[in-house]
Amino acid sequence: MSPTPILEVRGVKKHYAARAGLFGEKTSVKAVDGVSFSVMPQESFAVVGESGCGKTTLGKLVLALEKPTEGKVLFEGNDVAKMSRGELKAMRARMQVIFQDPYSSLNPRMNVESIITEPWDIHGLHKDPAERAKRLHKLLDDCGIAKSFLDRHPHEFSGGQRQRVGIARALALEPRLIVADEPVSALDVSIQAQVLNLLKDLQKEHNLAYLFISHDFSVVRHLCTRIAVMYLGRVVEAADSETLFNDPQHPYTEALLSAVPVPDPSIEKRRKRILLTGDVPSPLKPPSGCRFHPRCRYVVDACRTQDPALTEARPGRLAACPVLPFKDKRSDAALVAI
Repeated sequence: MSPTPILEVRGVKKHYAARAGLFGEKTSVKAVDGVSFSVMPQESFAVVGESGCGKTTLGKLVLALEKPTEGKVLFEGNDVAKMSRGELKAMRARMQVIFQDPYSSLNPRMNVESIITEPWDIHGLHKDPAERAKRLHKLLDDCGIAKSFLDRHPHEFSGGQRQRVGIARALALEPRLIVADEPVSALDVSIQAQVLNLLKDLQKEHNLAYLFISHDFSVVRHLCTRIAVMYLGRVVEAADSETLFNDPQHPYTEALLSAVPVPDPSIEKRRKRILLTGDVPSPLKPPSGCRFHPRCRYVVDACRTQDPALTEARPGRLAACPVLPFKDKRSDAALVAI
């Protein structure tokens, strides 16, 4: 019997009312437009895409910070959009978030001890001073934070240290799922590796599931077992990490992977980038047919008229492309060895 997903996103849409044109006609911004996926317990699932694709809005929908226009977000089988205030409070003890910017996600007036223990005060947990101190010191050890830092404030730390404090705060309530929204993008590359290794170790020790939101393929490959690629509000490809990196099925995924640096200089020298023409279309007025067709180098007439559904392109993987399979059309230079 297969395990039950801890998180299910079913046909979720989020449209924002807007006005466009010379006379301000009413329209809508289709930030998320029909996204479905599931996250299993103790799994690392990544949502990847360039800026403006809707991945952060998707994270807000999962966290119940926004309500979907259509579709459902189910956490442990319960629809988060229909939860009462009390139910949401209980749910948020089991689903926590790590924010992108460690410089603005921590209260500058609070010291480290107050920041990490605030969730306990909100939920009325660990009131006994001895138990509280024991659990606090365990969190500090797990996240690599020195006990001498407890009285210090966020401005006294580097970005990596601040992010460790944010991670400790997220772990304080012993959640089952952590939504990590670009958690290392604001950090130096060397610090990124340390934080990613920390997240990997914490996942094993605390039996965590991650929903990892990022634009960086090299980051998600290090941490995540499955990846969904978003473009203009929709998932265009989803597969396990190794399969997606070794054999991308969607032209957009192929182009993104070609931009990921390869550490071997000899391979990097021979490899050619796939340059996407044009800009990302406006979500106010997405293109007809396949939304990627204005920038796709494999475009055919069907791409301009057919709106492709996310279907099984290969066993165990999904892609939304009206001309699949297209592998025979592409050059060896497009393949990425990372």
